[in-house]
Order: sequence, then structure tokens, then C-alpha cells
Amino acid sequence: MMRSRPVDPAPVHLVVTLLLAVVGGLAAWAAFPGAVSAEGLWPTAVLAVALLALATHGVRARRGLAAGFVFGFAFMFPHLSWSGTYVGLLPWTALTVACTLFYAVLGAVLPRLQRARWRLAPLAVATGWVATEFARARVPFEGFPWGRLAFSQADAPTLGLAALGGSPAVTFGVGLAGGLLAAAVLALRRLPAPVGAARGVPRLRPAVLLVVAAAAVTWSGALVPRPTAAEDGTRHVAAVQGNTPEEGLEFNAERRAVLDNHAGATERLAREVAAGTARQPDLVLWPENSSDIDPYENPDAQAVIEQATRDIGVPVLVGAVLDGPGRFVSNTGLVVTPQDGIAGARDDDSRHYVKQRPAPFAEYMPYRSFFRHFSDKVDLITRDFVHGDHVGLLTMNGVEVGDVICFEVAFDDTVRQSVRAGAQFLVVQTNNATFGMSDEAPQQLAMSRLRAVESGRSVVQISTVGVSAIISPDGVAHDESSLFTPDVLTGDVVLRSTQTVATRVGALPEQVLTGLFVLLLLTARRGARRGPQDGPKAAARRSGAPVPA
Repeated sequence: MMRSRPVDPAPVHLVVTLLLAVVGGLAAWAAFPGAVSAEGLWPTAVLAVALLALATHGVRARRGLAAGFVFGFAFMFPHLSWSGTYVGLLPWTALTVACTLFYAVLGAVLPRLQRARWRLAPLAVATGWVATEFARARVPFEGFPWGRLAFSQADAPTLGLAALGGSPAVTFGVGLAGGLLAAAVLALRRLPAPVGAARGVPRLRPAVLLVVAAAAVTWSGALVPRPTAAEDGTRHVAAVQGNTPEEGLEFNAERRAVLDNHAGATERLAREVAAGTARQPDLVLWPENSSDIDPYENPDAQAVIEQATRDIGVPVLVGAVLDGPGRFVSNTGLVVTPQDGIAGARDDDSRHYVKQRPAPFAEYMPYRSFFRHFSDKVDLITRDFVHGDHVGLLTMNGVEVGDVICFEVAFDDTVRQSVRAGAQFLVVQTNNATFGMSDEAPQQLAMSRLRAVESGRSVVQISTVGVSAIISPDGVAHDESSLFTPDVLTGDVVLRSTQTVATRVGALPEQVLTGLFVLLLLTARRGARRGPQDGPKAAARRSGAPVPA
């Protein structure tokens, strides 16, 4: 009797392909915080990768392109729903489509990467995801990394991989587990076809081994140490979430009300400290846009900020919008001291940080005249924000603080450079007021939690309206605030100076994995393409069985 060989399964029907893609996209969305649960269902990220791999297995590139597009849209449209909170459906859809195109390209190349019985297929799938996110983080308009698989893993064992290779390592782990899971399903669909046999039996052993391998990859991150011990002592911090006023105020009045809310909360804390009911903080953190009024141009705003700082008696990090240079404005973290107030801070790199990555279409408008043809909402941005030119490292009361402003937390290099420069803990200043009660705030908190593990640093995320939290170096969020509620979070943060492997190697893992993807793509046989020749007759020829008439 001739020895049987596994028969590679024929591609599924187009309807099944698209259905797998839709379910896969929704599974990716469900993995993130706020989607179907407060914490997110992190295992569904692995399932999402597997479903896209199955949807694109054995098909032509054209169908893979369609599957990738459907997957991406089903994922990114609900994931980015916050982007249309106040600007409507058109910008939300445009952003979704821009992100979806990357998944369409991934879907187009996956068939070639998953050629029949190629043992490197799971690796190719995983590196394909890393390469896709590599591109998304860079183009267009300096990139938009929101929705990286790694950002869904804040409560998963894979989070530990961030300490070794940053967010790309976490994405790779999820992608590899998903690729192995898809390979297990395909192993079950490949039936031995000995000569004369009417039917075969599923090859259970390879499938079981592949599932075990997927589980091992998923849980491997739990073995990575996440040290939380203080190396340079601790500091008691107060993070002030002042909240925004109720609707109905005019814009200028609202800006002043936001400033007054944060100053007032700080002064109340100072009174509690004086009364002995609260502990004296070593430093105070205000969020992004806590003063949209330039204190250098408005003496009343300066007086409010400096009075609150004198009352609390320690440096205060203020999120301020400053006029200039020229026609621009700057999104700035400004260290105000009880002794000097704001004097000199603007010219001292250790006391001010200008956001290096302002958000396109939110803080600056690229190709304004072109996009005005599609929406007049481009003119809601009356002045573009300038790009900062130095690392976010501030000195507050003898502590080196790494400052990251809002959108920047999604970018690996912006966070990493602060730690490399000597940051002992990180603060993420953010303003989530314009996104209402959407999922944007919990999504951002998950990014900050990953950054804590990646950098081995405590992270304080402070928002005007929430979600704010104090995060330990192991990625655990403490004292998490509620949305649109005034709050002052206080707690000890550990100061650390040891750099994680991820910080030391920087972008190297992402570059190596992306390069490996390109190599695998170039060396994958074009035999992955299927056409009309595929079907029962072709399957029989490949197995050595008689060709049916």
C-alpha cells in the first residue's frame, strides 16, 4: 500500500472567506479595552490573526486583498469610533479606510506566505503583522499606530514580552500564536488519502502539537521578569484631574474654567496638607491642556497657576498651549516652581517640553486646501501646532521625569528616548475631553500600561477628564479614575534607572522582524497561488491517488 501524504485543503468559498474576515476583524476589535468589556478580551487578538490567516489561505492575491480590507474595516471602524464623536461620520470613515489599506496589503501577501505545507507559515504570518504595524506607525503623515495588536494585551501574559522587544515583540507573540492556531486548523483539514481509500481521518497529532505551541508562545511572556523595586527611592506624587465644565460655556470661558478647575483642586489639596489630612506631595502633575491660555501672554492665567504652585509648595507640571513660534502654537509641558513661577521655564529644556508628534488632522492640518474640498471642518484647526525638537526629559524636585504628551504614547521611539535620556519615571499628559464617553481613554491607558513594562518605569497617566491612573513598572494600574469626574490621584511612584532589554535594543527587534518578513516573502514559492486548477482533481494528483473522472 502506498504511503499517504496530507492533502492541502482547497480554498474556501468567497462567502466563507469574507465571513472569516469579518469575524476576524470583530475579534480584533473585541480584544481592546472598552469594546465588549472594560478590560477587553485579549485572547480574541490571537483568534483574529488565525481567522485572517485562514481567510487568505490558498486563495489568489486579489481575494486576499479583499479579505484583508474587509478584516481591517470590521476591526478599525468600531475601534476608531471615538474619532467621529464630534466631527461626524466622514472623518471617522476616512481614518478607518486609511488604516484598512494596510490590512488589505497584508491580506494580499498572506496567500503567498502560507504556501502548502510550508513549516515557516506561522512565522511568516507573525512577521507580516509586525511589518504591517511598522508601516502604519510611519506613513502617512508620520504614522498612526493606534490599534496595534500589542495594545490589546495589557492584561495578557504576552505583555511581558514588551520588556524584551517593546510593542513589536508583543505583536509578534500574538501573531505567532495566531499563525500556529491557523496551522492547527489547516492540519485538521488535510486528510491522508491512501490509494483506494474513500475517506481519511484528520491528522490530530500535528494539530494538537500546534495548539500546544500556540499556548506556549502566548504564555511565554509570563516568564519574563517585571521588577518593581525602587532603585532611586520613591516620590509621592499628586495627579490632578480637574475635569471640564458642563456644556453651554463659550470657548474662552471654558478654557478659563478648565484652568480654574485644576488650580482649585491643587489649592484644596494644599489646604488638606496644611490641615494634616493629606500627605505632602513631592511633585504635582496636571494634564495636557490644563491651561489652554498662554500664561506668558495672559497675566491672569499666570497668576492663577503660580498661586496654586506656591500654595502646594512643590513644582507643578502644567500642560499649556503657548503662542508661537510665529503663526504656530505649541503643546507644552511646563514645570512651574514655587520660587520662580513660570519665569525662565520656556527657555530651559529641563523645565519645558514641546510635543514632538502633534496629531495630524487634530493639532495640525496637512494639505489644508486639498482636504477642504471634502470637509469644512478642517478649519476647526485655526492654527497648526509646531513639532517639538528635544527629548521630553524634565527635572522636578531633583527627579528626572520623562514627559509624553497624549498621542505620543502610541509611538515607541518617543517614549524610549525619554528613558534613554535618564527618565526615572514617566508621565503621560493627555486630554480626552473631546472624545466623550468613548473607548479612546481606556485604549490609551492600555498603551501606558504597556509602556510601563517596556521601559521598566512607573507611569502616571493624567487626563483632564479621565481615565487617569498611577501605573507600576509591572503594568498594573492603581487608583484608576472615572471619566468626567474631578479627582486627585496620590501615591508613591518608584524611581528606577536600570534600562530594560527593550530600551537598550530599541527598534532592532522590529527592524529584524520586518526584514525577515521581506526575506520570507521573497523566498516563498509562487506555488501559493491557486487558480482554477485547484480542486478535487488537483488534490488527488498531489496525494498520488487515482484522478477521478
